[in-house]
Amino acid sequence: MLRFASSPTDDMHISNLRVAIVSYLMSQQKEENFTVRIDDTHKKENIEGKDTEIMQILEKFALTHTSVFHQSEHLHMHQTFAIKLLEENSAFLCTCTLHDETGSYTEQSYLGHCQDIDPSEQKELHKSLKASGKPFVIRLKSPTHNIVYHDLIQGDVMTPIDKVDSFVILHEDGTPSHTFASACDDMLSGVTTVIDTAEHLRDTAKEVHIKKQLGYEQETNYVHLSSLLNVDGKALSKEDDLFYVKSLLEEGFIPDAIINYLLLLGYTSGNQEIFTLPEAIEWFNLDNLSKTATTFDIEKLRFINKEHLKKMDDKRLSSLFGFADESIGKLAKLYLEEVSTTKELEAKVKPIFQAKDFSRQYGKEMRKLEHIIADAPYIESYDAFHAYLTKKSGFSDKILLKPLRCLLTGNYSNTENEPKLSDIYPFIKSYILEVAS
Repeated sequence: MLRFASSPTDDMHISNLRVAIVSYLMSQQKEENFTVRIDDTHKKENIEGKDTEIMQILEKFALTHTSVFHQSEHLHMHQTFAIKLLEENSAFLCTCTLHDETGSYTEQSYLGHCQDIDPSEQKELHKSLKASGKPFVIRLKSPTHNIVYHDLIQGDVMTPIDKVDSFVILHEDGTPSHTFASACDDMLSGVTTVIDTAEHLRDTAKEVHIKKQLGYEQETNYVHLSSLLNVDGKALSKEDDLFYVKSLLEEGFIPDAIINYLLLLGYTSGNQEIFTLPEAIEWFNLDNLSKTATTFDIEKLRFINKEHLKKMDDKRLSSLFGFADESIGKLAKLYLEEVSTTKELEAKVKPIFQAKDFSRQYGKEMRKLEHIIADAPYIESYDAFHAYLTKKSGFSDKILLKPLRCLLTGNYSNTENEPKLSDIYPFIKSYILEVAS
C-alpha cells in the first residue's frame, strides 16, 4: 500500500505533487493499492473546498486511487492510541502551557517537569485536569536510543535522541498532532512505503518512534525525495506563487509535461527526455534519484511543455480553444516555434476568430478585403486566394500583405516570428467568413 497525504489548508505545491506522482508510479510498479488521505484534523486551518480541489488535481493528472479518506474520520482511533501510550507509561500528561499576549493558550516545548509524575497518579491527574478545565496535552516520552531507519534514497538515517524531544501527540482540544495522526493512519491503512520530501526527515524519525512505542512491527520502506530549489538556490516556498500546481495549470502548463519534468528532477540515468507517465512506469528506478537538492528550472519546463504540445493529438489540442477540429490543432502548432504554453497559444489562436478592429492602422484596407472575401467563392489554395484578392482589390503585394495579416490573424503589432499566411490559410479556409470580419 502506498499513500499520498495532502492538507486542505493551502493550494497544492509542486513538491507535494511530485510526491503524489512518485507514490502513484511506485504503486503501479509494485502492483499495490494507492490511497489518498486528506489531512484535515486541524479544522480551524482547513479551507473549504480544498479537499475537493486536491482530488480534482489528482484526477487531472490521472493519478487514480483505490481509496480515499479524511484523517478526521480516524479521530477516535488517534485518541485511543494516545490513551494506550499514556496507560503504558510511554506518554504523559503535560500542563507546561503558555498564554500569549491575547490570552490564548499555546503549546511550547516541554519544560521537563510533567514527565516526573508517578505513573500511578496519571489516571487520577487526567480526571482532575478534565474536571478543572485546566489545559493539558499528551506528550510521547522522548526516545532512549538514537532513531535509525533506512531510506531508499538517502540511505541509513540516524536521528540523535537530543533531536527528538517529548513531543505532543494529542493537543489540548483532543485532536492529534499531524505527526501522530500520520503515523497512526499509516498503521491503520497498512502503508508499506512512505514517500515524502527531504524536509520531513525529522518528522519521519518521530513517526518511527511512535510506531515502535505502539508495538507496530510491520516493516515500512521510507523514501525522501530531494529538496526543490528556485533559481536563486533557495528552497521553494509559499512566496514562489508560480510553484503551486494551480498556478502552473493556469499559466498553460499541461499535466503530461509537468509529470515529465518532475520525474526528471534529480534523475541521473540517461532515459528519454520526453515521455508520459505510463512510459515512465516501465523504467523509473529510485536508485537513479539524486540525494542532493535540485533546481526547479521553469525554462526547462517550458521546453518540455512545448514538446508535449507538439505531440498532442490535433483534435484534442483544438478542444482547448473551443473547437473539435484537427485543422485548428494543426493551426495552433504553427505557433509553437514562438510560444510554449496553452495560455500563450490561446493568445495567438483566439484573435484569429474574434471580431477585428477596423479603427486601427490599415483599417480601410482591411474593410475592403473583408467585403471582397465575403463575396468570394470557396478558394482551395492560398496562392489562388492571394491572386483573387490582388485582382479584386487592386492592391500591390506590398500594400496587401499587412492588412491581410491583420484581418486573418488579429495581430496588429509584431509579425516577425509569426507563421506565414500561406501556412495559416489551409487551416482557416473553412472558417474564412468568420475569420475575416
